[in-house]
Amino acid sequence: MTGGGDARRRFAVGRGAGERRFGRVIPLRALIPNAITVLALCCGLTGVRFGIAGEWDKAAIAVVVAGVLDGIDGRIARLLKGTSRFGAELDSLSDVIAFGVAPALIMYLWALQFLPAFGWIVALAHAVTCALRLARFNAGIGMAAPGTPAIRRSLIGVPAPVGAGLALSPIFIWLWLGPLLPAFGDNRDLYARAVASAVVMVVVAALMASSVATFAWSAVRLRAEWRLVALLGVGLFAGALFTMPWMTLSLLSLGYVISIPFGIRTAARITRGPPGPPPATA
Repeated sequence: MTGGGDARRRFAVGRGAGERRFGRVIPLRALIPNAITVLALCCGLTGVRFGIAGEWDKAAIAVVVAGVLDGIDGRIARLLKGTSRFGAELDSLSDVIAFGVAPALIMYLWALQFLPAFGWIVALAHAVTCALRLARFNAGIGMAAPGTPAIRRSLIGVPAPVGAGLALSPIFIWLWLGPLLPAFGDNRDLYARAVASAVVMVVVAALMASSVATFAWSAVRLRAEWRLVALLGVGLFAGALFTMPWMTLSLLSLGYVISIPFGIRTAARITRGPPGPPPATA
């Protein structure tokens, strides 16, 4: 009887230890944002698949959808109190693939392959720069102190999802103006397309790796009297995105590029602070 009791106690202790070791599961509030991150990763890779098939509109849409998902997963995690170190690492890995590797391959298949000497190098530059940017962000290298006003209202360099959209902007413009201007959409001038795409991607890679200040959407504050106007603008933007997607994405990319100098000036003004009192006179 004693031996049987000891065996039962050992079994109970072992079962309890097993439950403590293997019984931990990811709570649902943390699983939902991680699942959205995985969906963003899958969308980016699906864009590569469409690029291989030559379906450039679907390839661009897949990367855009990945950007939208990447923009909401962190907010959902904070809303559900499901933030975790695992989710942060998964988000960085997803960003490298969806916004670094996928746009580089899509642009190489669309245009850069017609630059035999430099096309692949340009594609690699975009992917590597995106990975370096995310590594710098995770390590906090070259970032301002979290408490400074400038870091709360601006970002350092161009974010990876925005960089992916800017890298794909030649496809946006081609899909927009190609049906309207047959000469613009003609596939005979592939070399000119490749050169223009290479220039755009080199500039985008430099912006992602740079320390220039860009606007952070989360820091935008609207006055009460402008909120209804902002809602109207969001509705009009959504309608334009669904009815004229390529024109809307092209103009949105252009608008972001135009906003970069203003972001630099705003961050410099915040860093300098308000002007001091005039010097005292005798």
